[in-house]
Amino acid sequence: MNLKEILSRYEEEERGYPPYHPVMMVKVLVYAYCVGVPSSRRIEKRLHEDIAFRVLAANNTPDFRTISDFRKEHLVALGDLFLKVLELCRQAGLVKLGHVSLDGTKVKANASKHKAMSYGKMKEKRARLEAEVEELLKRAQEVDEEEEWRYGKDRRGDELPVELAFRESRLKKIREAQEALEAEAQAQGKEVPEDKAQRNFTDPDSRIMPGPGGKEFSQSYNCQAAVDSAHQVIVAADVTNQLSDQGWALPLVQQTENNTGTLPREASADAGYYSAQAVAELYALGVDPFIPPDKTRHGTVIPSAPRGRIPRHLSPADRMRRKL
Repeated sequence: MNLKEILSRYEEEERGYPPYHPVMMVKVLVYAYCVGVPSSRRIEKRLHEDIAFRVLAANNTPDFRTISDFRKEHLVALGDLFLKVLELCRQAGLVKLGHVSLDGTKVKANASKHKAMSYGKMKEKRARLEAEVEELLKRAQEVDEEEEWRYGKDRRGDELPVELAFRESRLKKIREAQEALEAEAQAQGKEVPEDKAQRNFTDPDSRIMPGPGGKEFSQSYNCQAAVDSAHQVIVAADVTNQLSDQGWALPLVQQTENNTGTLPREASADAGYYSAQAVAELYALGVDPFIPPDKTRHGTVIPSAPRGRIPRHLSPADRMRRKL
């Protein structure tokens, strides 16, 4: 593979200890991700304990910080490897693009859902904190006046009381979160956000989403993938903080064409992707869509559709039911 973009960073002589060979580092990272080991700390552990990792690393043992820094420094180039691997798969005949399947999965963000707050709660909390800050400032003023009388005018008094520092920093975060939610609402043509609109202080881009089965909720992202049916090679991938999959059928198929140079003949997805517009958009591209309009539980017996030619007067949803 062409790793020129990564190797070029090491052509100039650098002071200090020679770095680990970048090709070795790429091998270890790619293999780690392929076998489901994304954590830099866990990769370091495997480099000591796992034979496959030790062979790929030629018994080198970079620590987790070195692994993490290498990933951060070459993030764009490592992302481009996805397209290079995909091209190799295509040349090897592993990507047929006769049929691709689309799906989304919720991946937990590195943030707790308990660090999120709704816009309505922010308004309430902000008013309370502003009152507390005002009270603390008033008390600080009284203390200053008393101490000035007691110690004289030359006493340094610019240190914030602990309670005031905490409340002011919390108030600043809430103000910033409120302003961000208000900006989002205005971008969507609304005057103010809904009271239930939420923002996470640790990871503002993530959203609270239902997990598998919808029984529990976590701070997450919605990761999207399109997979070729021939050998289950991923041909497109993306990530969003949009709760539902609706609206992602067209972008994934278009990304498939951008990544491979070819449109698939057919595309299937679950009911979360269905809309009359999505179906029409795929037909317009020349892709045959198979997307059910109805969500059904596993094990549900679906009644047989009438056989024969599909009538022209049927709605897009009814036509899709008959087709499926």
